[in-house]
Amino acid sequence: MPTPHPPRPPSPPPGGDAGESDESLATRLRGLPEGEAAHSVGLLMARHWQSVHDYAVICLAASATPADMVTAAAFRRVLDRVTQGEPGLALRPRLLLAVRDTVREWSSDDRIAAVLPALQKPAGGRGMRSAKSMTPENRVLVDRSFQALPGAARCLLWHTEVEAESITVPAGLLGMDTDSAAAMLEQARDKFREGHVQAHRELAPTKDCRFYNRLLDVPIRRGGAQLPDVQQHLVECRYCRQAAEQLGHFEGGLGTLLAEAVLGWGARRYLDSRPGRASVGGGRRGAQHGGRRTARGRRAAENGRHRMLARIPAQVRRIPLPLPRSPRALLSGVGAVSAGVLATVLIVSVWSYDDGAADPAASTSAVGGSGALPSPPDASDPGAAGLPTPPRQTRLRNLAADLCLDVRGEPESGAGTELAACSTARTQQWTYEDDGLLRSVAEPDLCLDSHKDAGVVILDSCADEDDERGDDVRYDLTVQGELLPRWDEQLVLTSTTQDQEAEIVVKVRDRSAEQRWRTDPVPTTAGSLSIAESQTPGARAVDFPGGEE
Repeated sequence: MPTPHPPRPPSPPPGGDAGESDESLATRLRGLPEGEAAHSVGLLMARHWQSVHDYAVICLAASATPADMVTAAAFRRVLDRVTQGEPGLALRPRLLLAVRDTVREWSSDDRIAAVLPALQKPAGGRGMRSAKSMTPENRVLVDRSFQALPGAARCLLWHTEVEAESITVPAGLLGMDTDSAAAMLEQARDKFREGHVQAHRELAPTKDCRFYNRLLDVPIRRGGAQLPDVQQHLVECRYCRQAAEQLGHFEGGLGTLLAEAVLGWGARRYLDSRPGRASVGGGRRGAQHGGRRTARGRRAAENGRHRMLARIPAQVRRIPLPLPRSPRALLSGVGAVSAGVLATVLIVSVWSYDDGAADPAASTSAVGGSGALPSPPDASDPGAAGLPTPPRQTRLRNLAADLCLDVRGEPESGAGTELAACSTARTQQWTYEDDGLLRSVAEPDLCLDSHKDAGVVILDSCADEDDERGDDVRYDLTVQGELLPRWDEQLVLTSTTQDQEAEIVVKVRDRSAEQRWRTDPVPTTAGSLSIAESQTPGARAVDFPGGEE
């Protein structure tokens, strides 16, 4: 039996330099005799024992010998699976889950419970035995999206958000430098949120829930008000209310959300037991990574003055729903008008019902009616990219290059795309449709395909929703005008350079002005095709305001 309270490991973890990762130690367990693997087992237990033992005490509502036994059993369970070939990544949450499951299984066995009275406590094993599920109903989406992340991302999120530890700790566990770990952490947060939104869409019980998927997320992300249609849907739909509450935690309180989703039982008590949280006054993990604040932390501070206290409609307030401890607004009053409202109005026409019915939120805009567009943003401000307003006919002007997306040569299947001086050419005109297609006005049967030619964007046939290549020709719009291909939303539509005839490709998303596009009204000339006359499939007949440039 290992000692129950080995010394808490320093940062980076013991056992050598930062390159001595959990995975490298786990690799030694595979195919080695038990005696030769003792070194790796000892180091892994030294790194994780104390936290796992703390959670065992919480699950049992007892300390000393029963907690030691459960902790040892949890290590045996996880390390056995690692020995059989499972990755040695994100061991901490896996060990904690093994503790929870061990206590529940032992308490369900009357023979074991008879000799371990600690398993019979209502606040411990007996309570867990009677619980229907360890994952709360209002945390299912978060648990699903977290478990779908790569192991390195789960490790980074767990140790910085739940354990409230410095970035040096998960960096050491992963065997990487802190700068790389900090960059990966930012990507992990974005991917985690994207996974939550995707899970909400995939598990949606009705088509209305799928329709409100993105409309629900964007205002919460920006700290603005929900559209009245969305607020009414939240009054009626428990599933989407829970999704909105979970999304609210991404703007603050992510550690609480993660612990409740992954552990369920005793999550709050485990959070309170974390030394990292005590050192920062019990609040969220410090925003210091190697002495520097993260980019997300800086943005939160800079945008703090734009946040609003939650103002929840009376109908929603009457529904019992735990709200996040976030300074950002989750559900604001119908009359609130802010930057977040404007951004939501701009993208509201993107998403429609599956059967192509009219957009129920189209009549809710208070900004110039359904056909109005916002004033063009100042191109000198890299954060002011105008979001394309689909599905109207438009050009797409690159924010940095001040050039438009055009077809190279004749608009035919396989034709490439490029940046060109903006003109009235039909090859520069596109419609962004309800289902995410970017369709060419010059050749309506063709759409932008970013996958077929190894990331080079070409024209190819448009796809149906159930087509296996459907995501290759579909894109999601961010509030800053980025076009993210659905086959990999870590990528973004951009150009190889900022010069004329530069090829359009997909690159890793870095949120720069070079990767942003703005709606550019197509100048109307005598004999030109107006939107009301367009026969482009999927586009609604909307008069497009414009005029000669």
